Amino acid sequence: MNFHKAEFELAAGENHQFPLSNFPEVVFSGRSNVGKSSLINRLLNRKSLARVSATPGKTGTINFFRVDNCRFVDLPGYGYAKVSKSEKERWARLVDGYFTQDRNIALVIQLVDMRHGPTQDDQDMIDFLLEMGLPFAVALTKADKLNQTETVQQETYYRDLFAEAQIPVFPVSSVKGTGITELLNQIEKAINPTERI
Repeated sequence: MNFHKAEFELAAGENHQFPLSNFPEVVFSGRSNVGKSSLINRLLNRKSLARVSATPGKTGTINFFRVDNCRFVDLPGYGYAKVSKSEKERWARLVDGYFTQDRNIALVIQLVDMRHGPTQDDQDMIDFLLEMGLPFAVALTKADKLNQTETVQQETYYRDLFAEAQIPVFPVSSVKGTGITELLNQIEKAINPTERI
C-alpha cells in the first residue's frame, strides 16, 4: 500500500457533509494539542497535508484524507478549555454522528501524550471505543520529549494499562520518526487483514 499517495478530500462541519463510506477508514482521535495533524503528516510523509493549528481547539471539523485504497479521518481535538460550551456540544454531536453512522471503520488510533497518564477525556474516549467494540490502537505521542528511563517507565505503564483489553500500544514521535513504521504496519494489517506484512 502506498501511504504517500494521499490528498485532502474535505472538511465536514455537519453530519450530512460526510463522504460516502466506500473505503476502509482509519480514524485519529485525541485531545487538542496531542499531535494528531503532525502524526498524520509524518505517516503520509507530507509536511502540511493535515494543517497543524497554532491555536489548540481551533479545528472544529472532521477532516477526510484519501490515502491510496483507504481514508484517514481526523476528528476534532477534545478537552480544550477555551472553546465555548456550545462549540464543544457541536463537536460532540459531530463526532457522535460520525461514529453512529454505518462507517467502514478499519481502525481508530487513539492518541495520548506519552509524558502523562490519560486525562479524563482520554479515558472517556477509550471507554467509548471499548463499549462500541471498535478496533483501536493507542499511539503514545511526543516520545522524543522523554529520556530513556522515562520512556521505559511510561511505555510499561501504558502497556500494563491496556494489556487486559489487548490493545496495541505504539510510542511515536512525529519529530524523530519513532514508531512510525510499526504504526503503518498496524494500519495496513487493519485495512488488509488477510494480507501478510
